[in-house]
Amino acid sequence: MTIHQGRIDAIYRYPVKGLSPQKLERTALSPGQTLPADRLYAIENGPSGFDPAEPQYFPKQRFLMLMRNERLASLRTDYDETNHTLIIHTEGREAARGDLRTKEGRLAIEAFFRRFMPSELRGPPKVLHGDNHDSPHSFSDVAKKVVSIINLASVAAVATAAGHAVDPLRFRGNIYVAGWPAWREFELMGQTLAIGGARLTVIKRIVRCAATDVDPSTGIRDLTIPKTLLQSFGHADCGVYAEVMTGGDIATGDAIGIGA
Repeated sequence: MTIHQGRIDAIYRYPVKGLSPQKLERTALSPGQTLPADRLYAIENGPSGFDPAEPQYFPKQRFLMLMRNERLASLRTDYDETNHTLIIHTEGREAARGDLRTKEGRLAIEAFFRRFMPSELRGPPKVLHGDNHDSPHSFSDVAKKVVSIINLASVAAVATAAGHAVDPLRFRGNIYVAGWPAWREFELMGQTLAIGGARLTVIKRIVRCAATDVDPSTGIRDLTIPKTLLQSFGHADCGVYAEVMTGGDIATGDAIGIGA
């Protein structure tokens, strides 16, 4: 069955965990993988034990992240995947630039974070990346490599409950869907989505944390999204995770089918 009104409104990835999103018009999904370059890097906040040669899942508390470090949202970052260069802007100017695959480039980025948020660091900040090129490591909030899907109507329902505008980017999703009724995504657990040339299976609801309290434009913690969800809807969930089963291209505007 096809949900004719369901379509991709926007696609985002987050090359560095905790930093600003990068909007994509189209991308290619691969079986068992995240969006290309999604959470490809993270900034270690003090020694974490992460081994680049044998990358494993670590809880997000080991890294700089919005749940605790809301100032990150005030930064604007650009990532060029052709040369692995991260550019950080703050207060309307370029503050740091570095090729994350080189020692010099990583040092430049690490030096910026030492200057930017010294009181929030538990040790020297360090740019982390997994060395497994065949199956790139993702510093996702969950161990399984997944794609996160956010229903814009559900975000609108949260905004109504909060009595305040809610930027969908608070939920840091990969695929934003327009046309579904609110909470339709929760009815799709275990089902297959056909999006462009790809097929994804919905596997889990996303439990929200205090990172969603932070305004992604200002870095100000101005709402209580998990509390609003619990009080208004009886759960703290918004969005779902899906696993890519069949690879293929997806693009903004693509219709979404179910059970295809």
